[in-house]
Amino acid sequence: MAQITDSKTNNVTNKKVRIAIFASGAGSNAKKIIEYFRKHELVEVSLIVSNKPQAGVLHIAAENKLPILLIERERFFRGDAYIQELKGHGIQFIVLAGFLWKIPDMLIKAFTGNIINIHPALLPKYGGKGMYGAFVHEAVITAKEKESGITIHFVDELYDHGDHILQVTCPVYPNDTPATLAHRIHELEHAHFPLVIEEVIMKKFS
Repeated sequence: MAQITDSKTNNVTNKKVRIAIFASGAGSNAKKIIEYFRKHELVEVSLIVSNKPQAGVLHIAAENKLPILLIERERFFRGDAYIQELKGHGIQFIVLAGFLWKIPDMLIKAFTGNIINIHPALLPKYGGKGMYGAFVHEAVITAKEKESGITIHFVDELYDHGDHILQVTCPVYPNDTPATLAHRIHELEHAHFPLVIEEVIMKKFS
């Protein structure tokens, strides 16, 4: 196994960088990320975190024999934000893949610079509280935008606000529905998100 360097301690280690995927829904992005890193020399998906007991992503986790952490609102926002559980799993990097809760400040501070999110629009447009999934695509179509796309960005204390890592565009057609636009957006997400995760981790931990 190739060696990596811990960016905080500068210690050389043979351990893989362990990532947690936070997801609230079906988990199509999580599935692609898991598949991409399944045999990776330096990175592994080590934990699936969800706030919804019936989320499809939990079935994906089970199929891939990955540990699951179900979280509840009170502890996440007013307690310890599950930091001890994350550290207990050796998590070093967090990926938000369709996770609908805002990340509390305590968790952001514990993983400073090591949390990224993907948003199904070209931020800063169509971001913020309540702007997710079909709501984003409906807003884009209603505004008669000519293009939409994805934004992959670092997470800070505000909704959909952190520094951008990558934006990729796609056309919005006159006859688009939220469903047809969502399909096009999902293709962009699946193609780019695993690659960006890999690139960011390699820069931070090598």
